[in-house]
Amino acid sequence: MSLASDIVGFWSLVSRIDVDAAGRRHIDPALGADPLGVLCFAPGRFAAQFSRRDRSDVVGTPSSATVARANNSAALNGYDAYFGTYTLNESEGLLTVTLDAALSAAGVGQSYTRRVRADLDSLVIQLETAAVDRTPITRTLTFERVR
Repeated sequence: MSLASDIVGFWSLVSRIDVDAAGRRHIDPALGADPLGVLCFAPGRFAAQFSRRDRSDVVGTPSSATVARANNSAALNGYDAYFGTYTLNESEGLLTVTLDAALSAAGVGQSYTRRVRADLDSLVIQLETAAVDRTPITRTLTFERVR
């Protein structure tokens, strides 16, 4: 099979891990250490949603968004959602998404490139971004296919 056909489907987030060059884990305060998430791919289109597991302690108002960092969207009150189009560079394992709409208006029209690998049951997406304190990190998102 091809990467293009392997990613099509509905995926549930298993883990979202951010580590710096020294291997230290960074917890994103917006979504927490163990967020919920779903990702859906159809040919050329995608949608994603992420939520902090416990939003009862989220501080902020509906208009306060976490500042978007390099190669990253912005969460709002412990929640992030966006959808749009995507292209794949299968030979290099690169996925580029372009946001048609996003919970944070700053994300609309933005394009982000991530490394991706998939098989029948798992999808792993990696990207270079920054922690809240601007420390460069690698984010690894692991999903399992929903059947």
